[in-house]
Amino acid sequence: MARIVQKFGGTSVADTDRIRAVAEKVKREINVGNEVAVLLSAMSGVTNQLVAYVDDVSNLYDAREYDTVVSTGEQVTVGLLALVLQGMGIPARSWLGWQVPIRTDNVHSKARIKDIESAELDKRMKAGEVPVVAGFQGLSAENRVTTLGRGGTDTSAVALAVALGADRCDIYTDVDGVYTTDPRIVPHAKKLERVTYEEMLEMASLGTKVLQTRAVEMAMKHGQRIQVLSSFEDVPGTLVVDEDEIVEQELVSGIAYSRDEAKITLVSVRDQPGVAAAIFGPLSEASINVDMIVQSVSGDGESTDMTFTVAENDLERAVETLKALKDQLGCDDIMFDSNVVKVSVIGVGMHSHAGVAQTMFGALAEKGINIQVISTSEIKVSVLIDEEYMELALRSLHAAYGLDAK
Repeated sequence: MARIVQKFGGTSVADTDRIRAVAEKVKREINVGNEVAVLLSAMSGVTNQLVAYVDDVSNLYDAREYDTVVSTGEQVTVGLLALVLQGMGIPARSWLGWQVPIRTDNVHSKARIKDIESAELDKRMKAGEVPVVAGFQGLSAENRVTTLGRGGTDTSAVALAVALGADRCDIYTDVDGVYTTDPRIVPHAKKLERVTYEEMLEMASLGTKVLQTRAVEMAMKHGQRIQVLSSFEDVPGTLVVDEDEIVEQELVSGIAYSRDEAKITLVSVRDQPGVAAAIFGPLSEASINVDMIVQSVSGDGESTDMTFTVAENDLERAVETLKALKDQLGCDDIMFDSNVVKVSVIGVGMHSHAGVAQTMFGALAEKGINIQVISTSEIKVSVLIDEEYMELALRSLHAAYGLDAK
């Protein structure tokens, strides 16, 4: 017997027929003797509609009331699934976040989980009951309903699996696993049987939408095994596991990309101590995250060009923030470009192999693709390139690292 937490997203519970299909997947695990808890999102599109209602009635809304409204979508799906399971002869009961309770901090609309009081759920599961838990929500120290922000259902599922001591957390989604790159762009992309927490974390943070970053961080911290698999096809998924569970590491496991990038260049900034702090301090205070950074010093050593990237939707605020600093920095010009994309090569095998970056640079050079900015970590190399070359870059790199499916 194993203990499994199953998470189903919005497309998986989009209507009552989908909810019946989810119930069949729950029943399958029950039939082989496993204990099962289920965690659900709202129906696809419902949360967006609830947010629209809030925006319609209030421009400067109370975040506590926002959470009260937006958290109701999951109440519908957990109740419906519990009813379907009961109709199939499976003991089941719905649970909202405050009923468990899932304890969070007091930061409404983007709360973080602090604790899950799982004793009652544990008792019910041992007695053969299936708890159907609302994702995305919890209870603050002030006994107010909170929501965890977009993608919070993945985080809820992993946290619940950890709290219940689950053997595995199955994340059901509209894809059937984690691929070496986007199969819509690279037809020869292949599904990975296993991927490490570290690789999945890099993939999630670099543009792969399969899992939410916070969920992977939590799984890695607690050693919680995750499986990503399809709600719509009965095929094996991808296991996200500790590095020790993968016998032979591939040099490169995947290639990710992100279109949500914009490049800013400050031309001829004074080259002196404190300038970087004067640039990035105000951006941080404006809650603008800076990613890739490159500095090129002029021949006279008195000025430098500073280039960095921000999220595309932060570009306008970043430029306005920097314009206010232009005289202070002695900056000749502020240039920016949103027609860029970040492409990243990821693999824990980089720990022990040289030449990964050179392969990347050589493959891009062969296709005439210019690299604008470079950043690295222990298990990834990222480059910024012109957006028009994204598909060519992905296909070229995928082939260069021998990732094309045979």
